[in-house]
Amino acid sequence: MEKRAYDVVSPLNREIVIRVIPGHFATRHSHVNYCIDMTRIKSQLISARAAAKLFAGSFAGTPVDTVISLDRMKMVGAFMADELSRSHVNFNQNIAVITPEIDKDKLLLRDNFLGYVKGRRVLLLTASASTGKDVRSVVEGIRYYGGEPVGAATVFGSEFECSVPVVRIFGADSVPGYSSFAPTDCPLCRDGVKVDAVVNSYGYSKLV
Repeated sequence: MEKRAYDVVSPLNREIVIRVIPGHFATRHSHVNYCIDMTRIKSQLISARAAAKLFAGSFAGTPVDTVISLDRMKMVGAFMADELSRSHVNFNQNIAVITPEIDKDKLLLRDNFLGYVKGRRVLLLTASASTGKDVRSVVEGIRYYGGEPVGAATVFGSEFECSVPVVRIFGADSVPGYSSFAPTDCPLCRDGVKVDAVVNSYGYSKLV
């Protein structure tokens, strides 16, 4: 499977690279014809910092108290908070970076995290947003817990409607032919194409 993989480099910064594998993959909410591997951005200092700088530049004029980091993006979130706190409206702001639980697709805040969201301006950070379902759900959860969602940032994402601004480094058009399908309406399944791997925020597990 990995023999089919190739890299896609961001035109904004060559340190930001995603690895793309064509095939048939199952995610939590959909089936997709490409696996988007963001391990480098999540795990390597230089790539994580470069992505964070791009995100922070997009929200430089947005007051932020807390970054909610999902999909193992906490290193990027920490760099982003640092960048935001260096200039503009967030100068010297002690921005919190938290990774709360997601239970049955809903944001779950324990008491120790509640003070970082209630009455706070919250920016959401994710690795992938293929359908927008998770982003919209967490934005609703932030409001439920008394916070003010001010935006969302994702490394890779399709276009979708959301009540807050959404910033992407890579769009679906960055991977020509990329498609996402509901599991019950997947043309690859209908054609009898076996699923290559199951994909989540930790990576992918091949099916034999």
